[in-house]
Amino acid sequence: MLVLLSAFALVPLILPWLVGRIGARAFYVAALLPAVAFVQAVFAAPAVFSANIPFEEYRWIPAIDVSLSMRMDVLSWLLTLVVTGVGALVMLYCRWYFRGKTTGVGQFSAVLLAFAGAMYGLVLTDDIVVLIMLWEVTSVLSYLLIGYYHGRAASRRAALQALLVTTLGGLVMLIGVVLVVVQSGTSSLSTILADPPTGTVVDIAVLLLLVGALSKSAIFPFHFWLPGAMAAPTPVSAYLHAAAMVKAGIYLIARLSPAFAETPFWRPTLITLGVFTMLLGGFQALRERDLKRILAFGTVSQLGFLTVMLGYGTRDAALAGVALLLSHALFKSCLFLVVGVIDRQLSTRDIGELSGLGRQAPVMATASFIAIASMAGVAPTLGFVAKETALTALLHEAEAGAGWGVVALAGIVVGSALTAAYGIRFLWGAYWTKRDVEKTDWPDPPMGFLAAPVLLAAASLTLGFLAPIVDHWLTPYADGLPEATPGIAAPDYPYHLALWHGLEPALFISLGTLALGAAVFWVVRKTQLHKRRRVLPFTANDAYNVVLRAIDRSSEWVTARFQRGSLPFYVGTIFVVLVVAEGTALLASKEWRAQLDAWQSPAQLISAPLMIAAGILAVRARKRYTGVALVSVTGLGMVVLFATSGAPDLALTQVLIETVTLVVFALVLRRLPARMGEQNASVAPIARAILGVGVGLTMALVAIVATGARQDLPISLEWPPLAYEIGHGRNVVNVALVDLRGWDTMGELSVLVLAATGVASLVFITDRSDNLARRSGTARARVGLGRRRPLVETGEGVRAQRVGETGAPRAWLVSGAKVQPENRSILLEIIVRVLFHSIMIVSLYLLFAGHNLPGGGFAGGLVAGMGLVMRYIAGGRWELGAAAPTDAGRLLGAGMAIAVLCAVVPLFFGYAPLQSFTFEGELPLIGHWEFVTSTIFDVGVYLVVIGLVLDVLRSLGAEVDRQSQHPEDAEVVTP
Repeated sequence: MLVLLSAFALVPLILPWLVGRIGARAFYVAALLPAVAFVQAVFAAPAVFSANIPFEEYRWIPAIDVSLSMRMDVLSWLLTLVVTGVGALVMLYCRWYFRGKTTGVGQFSAVLLAFAGAMYGLVLTDDIVVLIMLWEVTSVLSYLLIGYYHGRAASRRAALQALLVTTLGGLVMLIGVVLVVVQSGTSSLSTILADPPTGTVVDIAVLLLLVGALSKSAIFPFHFWLPGAMAAPTPVSAYLHAAAMVKAGIYLIARLSPAFAETPFWRPTLITLGVFTMLLGGFQALRERDLKRILAFGTVSQLGFLTVMLGYGTRDAALAGVALLLSHALFKSCLFLVVGVIDRQLSTRDIGELSGLGRQAPVMATASFIAIASMAGVAPTLGFVAKETALTALLHEAEAGAGWGVVALAGIVVGSALTAAYGIRFLWGAYWTKRDVEKTDWPDPPMGFLAAPVLLAAASLTLGFLAPIVDHWLTPYADGLPEATPGIAAPDYPYHLALWHGLEPALFISLGTLALGAAVFWVVRKTQLHKRRRVLPFTANDAYNVVLRAIDRSSEWVTARFQRGSLPFYVGTIFVVLVVAEGTALLASKEWRAQLDAWQSPAQLISAPLMIAAGILAVRARKRYTGVALVSVTGLGMVVLFATSGAPDLALTQVLIETVTLVVFALVLRRLPARMGEQNASVAPIARAILGVGVGLTMALVAIVATGARQDLPISLEWPPLAYEIGHGRNVVNVALVDLRGWDTMGELSVLVLAATGVASLVFITDRSDNLARRSGTARARVGLGRRRPLVETGEGVRAQRVGETGAPRAWLVSGAKVQPENRSILLEIIVRVLFHSIMIVSLYLLFAGHNLPGGGFAGGLVAGMGLVMRYIAGGRWELGAAAPTDAGRLLGAGMAIAVLCAVVPLFFGYAPLQSFTFEGELPLIGHWEFVTSTIFDVGVYLVVIGLVLDVLRSLGAEVDRQSQHPEDAEVVTP
């Protein structure tokens, strides 16, 4: 099972390529995987019905006890057959549905197969945390499938509506899952259900789980998204909205019912909403003219029926529920596929435009008649067997005095009559010859196009005759529930699925619903119900639209009030929240403990006053660059504090960061007025001063209270031995970054990459590609490659020599032709050129020495970045292009890729992500050597930091230079 789940994750990746090669025939390949899963489930049946239930497990996240565990009991086995069996037939159907189409088919095939895999995992997983993950995966994939026709506004709206509704339910369900896991102490679903926790918290958790189930299965008030989802291609409707996704909520109700059916609100909630949904969907189906929407509202109605039966919580009702679940998957997917054939052949689904198809398409009409008979509960179909069982179960409850049994029975009887009515209307609308409609010309479809619906209809009919076998399959699940509701006498004998139970009351009730349904259909035709205005003035869909509009308007109001385009306002808001939040926490504390020293080192007596003075002067500064330089003084003061506190690594990193930050600020300040307040004067200086003092006092109090609140020994005392024993390094800071806390560093690298991309995207106007190296090469050609010497014959052959205009070798400093003489310092350029390679060597030394000495990938990358900064300052953007003849994005990508590989590769050998290994030995002349694989991760950090600096330099520096030049001097960049 785990192997098949992995295949469902991998095979979709090749389908787009395969569709590009062989077209829609790729669906044959896509159908193989669910077919294999179906066969595997069939062969697993003996084990499923024995005490040896198939179970596979892979410990995924041991720290929180989350596993990829697959458990195939009777209920999971049944849903597996539905998901894979119907899925394979739908894939085969897609081969004909998409014949001749190429646009988007590759992506569609991949997403559809991935959805089948997500449903396969959802119904088999035994871990409730993994279940909620797969639950949300199905929502996202269904969004992509419903929005297949993304050029149509209706498809986009329907996809978004389905995503919002099901995701909202999923988020509510997530809270319930967390509560259940906390209360039970395990995420194993079978363990939770075997010994269910109790209490008020558990009751609330179960209610939250039901919200997720009801939203997924389109139960009122969440029902409105399903008819809208009919904008999707018909295979999606047949699979997601008849056999698979909408069954996820029904499956969850069936899974929880044996353990939580006696929860106080369980029956009232599910029976009330289920009955109302069945009646609402059935009534609305009688008002529709589109065949697909008739089936859509019919599906809503049938989902209400399933909710009532599987949520009722007794053995016979559960037996009827799972039998109905199987029959519904067969007949409803068959009908949707038939509608797809009609739509594909005639380009219409309007019953007012169809006439006389029954005689022209007898095979398709016969399949539809069988499916409708199963839906309405006509013998000898499986739907009849399930319906009779449901009526018998509810009739016993009602006769014994169960109030909710009476409600459920009455609702099911009326709902079944409506089902028969819209079923007859579907057949009449699709196949009858209508006097007032011109006869429709029917082009016969390929037989392969009809294979799937015919097989599904045949299964609906065959399983009706094989009802005792189906009973053998489904009874083990039903036996897990009580014979009757509390206080009600159990039936004299357990009920079993059978095609004929004799002339029992349920049979006559069933026949009565059929007769009543035929009468309702006649009344609907006579009254032209579909032409009447809607019955209710306000629907759930209207409520959804009202909520969306309210959210839009509130967001506009909030944006207008707070997104003013004023950076001081944004920063002030952040600071106000900081002071209020932290101040509240401080004032709420019952006691403060402080442990203060005047100083720990004499150096602090010098650096601290300088930092304070620089901060005050920075506030008073009127020139932007002066303020930035003074702020940097406070950062350099931190360098002294780190260095005198035994943290040379932090001191080194801090001085490099301050230098690079100062350069970046200087680059940005070039585009701003020199003096502050020239364009936008400062306002409310007193309020700003008060806020500044408040922030300072708050942070000072937090530091004082936090340092005095420690009661145990600091964890930092354990870091040095851990760094040496686990990371095999003596530099605690570097070992923590690349080994002990490698995941944190991975996240920080991601932030750096995103920051670099964001800066460049804001600055670059024409394109995002790095053209510095190309421009540098062009500059060289213009400076030193003015002409070519004639071919010279030598003893080694014929060669050509490039020379300048005077025959001199090419220019060493490439910025001469571009930088104005008054802006150049040749001495600075020469010094930087001479020192650059030494700086790069120092950066490499810091990189590889950082495991045991001060340094590391971050510090080394900053030193290399400083070298690039010097090249840019000395010679401008052309000199920067010569110093870094590569794209910054490649450095960022290569560094991130190396870091990710360091996390992934150990998994293939059975180790934890980012697991480091040590290699050591002896070499002649060199002696003892030692290498730790975490150094490779540090190389990734090194490349990302260099890429970040290079991206900032070419964005805020080189590109700003280019944009500020005269048009004739600027390089033309192709968009």
